[in-house]
Amino acid sequence: MKNVTQVQLKNGMKVMLKEIHTAPIISSWIWYRVGSRDESTGRTGISHWTEHMLFKGTKKFPGGILDKAISRDGGRWNASTSRDSTRYYETMPAAKIDLALRLEADRMTRSLFDPKEVASERTVVISEREGSENEPMFLLGEAVQNASFRVHPYHHEIIGDMADLRSITRDDLFDHYRAYYVPNNAVLSVAGDFDTRSMLNRIKELFEPIPKGNFPPRLARPEPERKGELQLTVEGPGETAFMQIAYPFPNATHPDYFPLQVLESLLNGASGLSYKTCRLYRALVDTSLAVDVSGWSESTIDPFLYRFTIVHRPDVKPEKALAALDDEIKKMQDEPAPEAEIHRAVKQARAVFAYGSENITHQAFWMGYTSMFSDYSWYTTYLDKLAKVTPDDVQRVAQTYFQQNKRVVGAYVPAGKAN
Repeated sequence: MKNVTQVQLKNGMKVMLKEIHTAPIISSWIWYRVGSRDESTGRTGISHWTEHMLFKGTKKFPGGILDKAISRDGGRWNASTSRDSTRYYETMPAAKIDLALRLEADRMTRSLFDPKEVASERTVVISEREGSENEPMFLLGEAVQNASFRVHPYHHEIIGDMADLRSITRDDLFDHYRAYYVPNNAVLSVAGDFDTRSMLNRIKELFEPIPKGNFPPRLARPEPERKGELQLTVEGPGETAFMQIAYPFPNATHPDYFPLQVLESLLNGASGLSYKTCRLYRALVDTSLAVDVSGWSESTIDPFLYRFTIVHRPDVKPEKALAALDDEIKKMQDEPAPEAEIHRAVKQARAVFAYGSENITHQAFWMGYTSMFSDYSWYTTYLDKLAKVTPDDVQRVAQTYFQQNKRVVGAYVPAGKAN
């Protein structure tokens, strides 16, 4: 599949290799199928905190020397936690990639979770949470997300709830690590300047001796359909009023995901590209009803949200901006968009997709990322599926998903300015 070698090791770990000989660089990513989706009440934020702990070292790779070792060899590394996965990467000069592979094989099973480091990192994640609570968009987004999911664990933010960050113990973290950081719950995706046979042999040497673990627990709590619009208000710091409107949105493998990407491009532009020419910007910002408007979706395992955000003008009632947004959505529902506009929207989406796929680090990213909710064919067929979207498809998904009786409307009012 586009020169990607896919192998499953004896312990269940999936390996994806893609030779790219444009530069003497290799990017290695290891992905674990665990994120905020896997957290129950009382354990929210534990996946993100566990990610932090893997930078605190093993006996073989003490935390204090890791940064220096990667930097000395001319590499860069990082990690992140999402709703559905946790991933770690190193992009290194090709001759130095063995350090990254040895590091990841070691910390898959031998991370220390020293109690002093756990206590220190508790302060860090609580501080991160407190910093977010000073941001109006975080406060509003969290409130809207909480209201949108009553049952499903997408209810809570990835950072976790403050009550849990204060109460999670070292043993909670270590148990979470041992449950989910097993080879049969991992994908290793490597792209760059290497020989596939040699690379695969080295990966087998390092990772295949790691014992297969129990299949990790999965929360299965489908969100019931919303019946009736829900409105909420959040007060907090700042001078600016915002509004966020969230609609239920299908998961990344649903056939409607692709027509909705074209709809997104029509309304908001493809990930911000040329968004000033798009329908919502012209209807709300060019008419001075709002300071800004944007919208976005996410590629998730389970259905999540499509969210619009409006930044209000102090001299215009928020209801006017919301009415203008509703009018634009209704236009999409009432009649198919012109073919030429659909074509332009697809072209925009293609450009953003191509830009996000161009370098070696991105190539390695996409292999692992798509494996978390689908497989690599999702990536390789993405542009073909966009190209097949018709005006009727866009009209149908606008009618199906953007229904007012299924949405959550959240208003952010600066403290002291509430009516």
